[in-house]
Amino acid sequence: MGLLAPGGQVHVVMLTFMGVSALVVGAVIDPVAGLVPLLGMSCLMMATFVAYFWRDPDRPIPKTNGILLSPADGRLMFVARERATGRRPSEAEVATGSVETDSFTGDWWPQPLERPLMFSTEQRFEAVPAGEEQPTDVWRAAVFMSPLDVHVNRAPEAGQLERLELRRGKGRRRGPFRPAMRKESEWNERVRSVFLLNDGVRIEVTQIAGALARSIVPYLYLDEPVRRGQRIGMIRLGSRVDVRVPAAHFEPSGLVAASDNDPEHPKGQQVTAGRTTLFRSVPSAEGE
Repeated sequence: MGLLAPGGQVHVVMLTFMGVSALVVGAVIDPVAGLVPLLGMSCLMMATFVAYFWRDPDRPIPKTNGILLSPADGRLMFVARERATGRRPSEAEVATGSVETDSFTGDWWPQPLERPLMFSTEQRFEAVPAGEEQPTDVWRAAVFMSPLDVHVNRAPEAGQLERLELRRGKGRRRGPFRPAMRKESEWNERVRSVFLLNDGVRIEVTQIAGALARSIVPYLYLDEPVRRGQRIGMIRLGSRVDVRVPAAHFEPSGLVAASDNDPEHPKGQQVTAGRTTLFRSVPSAEGE
């Protein structure tokens, strides 16, 4: 791949052909009071915009051991230590009537997975107070993608795609679609992927649709091997991508997030998919 993401080539070629044809007709046959050349220029301008939106540049991928790369281009919204407090219920658990139901986020069983770091189903997380850290905590990094960023997402590390699921709001055929820069957008329509890394550690990557982004296109299939930095999908228009990693194995790389309220980076540092390091292995994990 490279240059343009899958699906973009047809639109660019079609608009370019229409624009060039209109300019030729206007110059050789009849400009129709200048309308035909105007149409041609409009088509070429649209082709340029579409090419910019669908751009998918090749990038050199870092080979440093023990790092996890950003899956998306954009601004770092926050990096937070979290703990699972619930999970999606089974049908049998729903039948007990003991589930917690939220009109926006759906049904939850008020206990996390017995092994939360397996990420075998979607879990509900909350922030961990300072001094109450546990080995089963996770770090979550959220990257906001503006309409001007590259929209192709990449794998943070080499491994295998173990789980892939589409999540929507309770009882909805589509959505919800809240603005991606808000924390509540984590429950927007989303695609949740779990990667089993080559060292046996699992990480969770969630592609989240925004108020404008209504289309998430995964590129991978279940059980497919993945290279570090490999293209894993695309979110069209502005959106966000969240990454959760085991806190026992990884620590933040020290980037400044918007939540840090740093005057030099009020919107958070700019990160680049397949290039910027979000997390590093903790020293104890590297020695295991």
